[in-house]
Amino acid sequence: MAGIKAAVLCGVVGSIVSLPAFAVAAEPVSRLDEILQRKVLNVCTTGDYRPFSYRPDGANDFVGIDIDLGRSLAKSLDAEAVFTQTKWSDLMVDFKAKCDVAMSGISVTLPRQREAFFSEMYLVNGKAPIVRCDDVVKYQTTESINQPATRVVVNPGGTNEKFARANLANAQIQLFPDNRVIWQEIAENRADVMVAESVEVKLQEKLHPGLCAVNPDQPLQYGEMGFLLPRGDVAFKAYVDQWLHLAKATGEFDRIFETNMK
Repeated sequence: MAGIKAAVLCGVVGSIVSLPAFAVAAEPVSRLDEILQRKVLNVCTTGDYRPFSYRPDGANDFVGIDIDLGRSLAKSLDAEAVFTQTKWSDLMVDFKAKCDVAMSGISVTLPRQREAFFSEMYLVNGKAPIVRCDDVVKYQTTESINQPATRVVVNPGGTNEKFARANLANAQIQLFPDNRVIWQEIAENRADVMVAESVEVKLQEKLHPGLCAVNPDQPLQYGEMGFLLPRGDVAFKAYVDQWLHLAKATGEFDRIFETNMK
């Protein structure tokens, strides 16, 4: 009997001793730790989308709101921001293959959310038209734009094209590959309307005399912007969200935004 009791006691003690090995799961590897180790933050960006991400022909570097925010995020990690140029049609593929984060004035959409995490929203920015100033009264609503005679120009692969296909199917939709100079199509009367984010059309109105944003503070469609992050990486998302919160609370975000809107 004593031998049985001793065996049972040893079994119980052994179970107790071995409990931590089963109770404590290994912490998943986070991109956060990888960035801290390599001292480089890889950022995917399109370089064609003022005021968020822009690189003129021949320029070595990008400029814009999201470029400055990318450098701020990297600095907070004691790392260097390295920017990789992508296209809207390749954004998700390039992000998954090459980058830690994508920062390029990216609209939060449910299809994108299926494949990646988004940071907390950093800007509310719906879709608004830009037209020749003489045509502002003519193109006030989606219905007034969605007419067979209207020439709608759009850059391919992003939410601008998706909006046009979904809401302006009766109009003449023209694809134009270079979002940096697409505005000239309207200015030079080869197109009538482009629908893009309200912040973007406000800036392009300043840059192109003769073009006017149509009700940019009352957009045709609600939208939010965020940064693409690796799906499932809770630790990295928590860090980026906290950095973004502090950037807003300290005024850094506002300073970056205002500088790039001039």
